[in-house]
Amino acid sequence: MTRLPQIALLSDGRRLHLQDGPIDLIIEARGRADAVRAAYETAAQRFTGLLDELCAELPELRAAAEARTSLRGVVARRMHAAVAPFAADGFITPMAAVAGSVAEEILGAMLGAAALDRAYVNNGGDIALHLGRGEHFSIGLMDRPDRDGVMRAMRVDADDRVGGVATSGRHGRSFSLGIADAVTVLAATASQADAAATVIANAVDLPGHPAIVRQPACELQPDSDLGARLVTRHVGELSQNEIAAALESGAECARQLFDRGLIEGAVLQLCGDMLVIGPKDIEEQRTRPRLPENAVCA
Repeated sequence: MTRLPQIALLSDGRRLHLQDGPIDLIIEARGRADAVRAAYETAAQRFTGLLDELCAELPELRAAAEARTSLRGVVARRMHAAVAPFAADGFITPMAAVAGSVAEEILGAMLGAAALDRAYVNNGGDIALHLGRGEHFSIGLMDRPDRDGVMRAMRVDADDRVGGVATSGRHGRSFSLGIADAVTVLAATASQADAAATVIANAVDLPGHPAIVRQPACELQPDSDLGARLVTRHVGELSQNEIAAALESGAECARQLFDRGLIEGAVLQLCGDMLVIGPKDIEEQRTRPRLPENAVCA
């Protein structure tokens, strides 16, 4: 029996809220009134039963990604395709792309039902994005995803090759092997952005540092796809040189993914420090606020 999700317009009358278990979507579409209505109806229809589809293949989705897959669901296969480019470099499962893949599926259903000027599907900060000619979208960057307040805004235009935005890090909804407060990635699709954000966030790290507390993922969440792998729980005092080294490790990973065409840009944040990686017209830059010689990451 398929569960019925929660479906409602938000109080502003413009955005649609879809929620089922851990999947929580905020959707906004712009265009003709009849087109928006058709898009929202289609989004609700496609969302119904989607979690059940994923749960039916959960054991394989939680297993290490391999070159070939027996996954059958459309979203499950999209998750696998998003992480496949990283499978040879280290452990990763299709679950690393679940949020972006779900957002992408709902957006695709909406665009198949109606011609829209602009639309986005936000799945807990991982966003699938459609921009018609002349449209743009502003992305607010936060120092860490579990706090309020925007540090910086980035603008995505219709002629940019960006259809997805995703954020990963140790303060997010999922566990991280690295120490980044937040890594935000721009990519051609939301599923690709989600997978890449996970990989880059894992690369922002100082292996073996005594100020970093780690714990097996399975002790925190018995059914975690990371099993007994150590995930970051706390980052203590780090020097500016150590912060720079950890960020540079992640930045090198991001540069390689950019050169391979897997991402369009990335913003890495750790202890108030920031690195921006992107095309030549987004100048790579370092923002270093006035911090004491040793910084403590909360």
